[in-house]
Amino acid sequence: MDRLAGKIAFISGTGAGIGRAAAQIFAAEGATVFGCDIDADSAAETVALVEKAGGAMKSLAGVDLSTEGGAREWIEAGIAAFGGIDILYNNASALRNGPFETMPAEDWYFTIKNELDIPYFCTQAAWPYLIARGGGAVLNVASVAAVRGAPFMPMVPHGAAKGGVLAMSKHLCAAGAPHHIRVNTVAPGMTRTSATAPFLDDPNGPKAQLEARIPVGRVGQPEDIARAAAFLCSDEAAFVNGANLMVDGGDSAMAG
Repeated sequence: MDRLAGKIAFISGTGAGIGRAAAQIFAAEGATVFGCDIDADSAAETVALVEKAGGAMKSLAGVDLSTEGGAREWIEAGIAAFGGIDILYNNASALRNGPFETMPAEDWYFTIKNELDIPYFCTQAAWPYLIARGGGAVLNVASVAAVRGAPFMPMVPHGAAKGGVLAMSKHLCAAGAPHHIRVNTVAPGMTRTSATAPFLDDPNGPKAQLEARIPVGRVGQPEDIARAAAFLCSDEAAFVNGANLMVDGGDSAMAG
């Protein structure tokens, strides 16, 4: 397992869920991982798990990546620790869902800030270091909600933010090409994490309906997304640029 051997991978939001799985899988594939999370204890736990498995990882905790200064702090801390960057995986995000007609403005702004501003500022901060490295890979996170409506969960801000991520990534693909920087997106479908567990485990919720519309018959696991991310960030995907990989069990294919 050396798909990412010799690579220095910056992964945000490594304290739990997809980010933790990505840190473990990227490290197992040979990458040196620099993570971060708003939760210091969770961030440290992921580092311990990676190191216990024989991987190499450091992390920065408590930084607000939705600000220009916070994003720069994380990137520059990683550069100071490892001397460069080959991969930037903008995994970190936070959102608030609810009925559109009653959603407070602050929930809209919170979601846009944490799902669109974070990848923008982190990529901008990493950009000169990727250029100095002679190129690299940037992976942003979209969502099935960016390409189809969500009847089971009202998520207008989330869909809008992730649609913005898709558009931003295409423009970054064009900007990065002269510098040999590839920019792609991975678009998870419904994935079981600590954030989605209450919804998926609600006995009165629509889990059965949701799984029935997914051709593979189940929701995703964090490892499903992280494995796809590892491929997109590897040299095996050297000709994959400006792409959006749906990792949703076929859900989006049923949208028509």
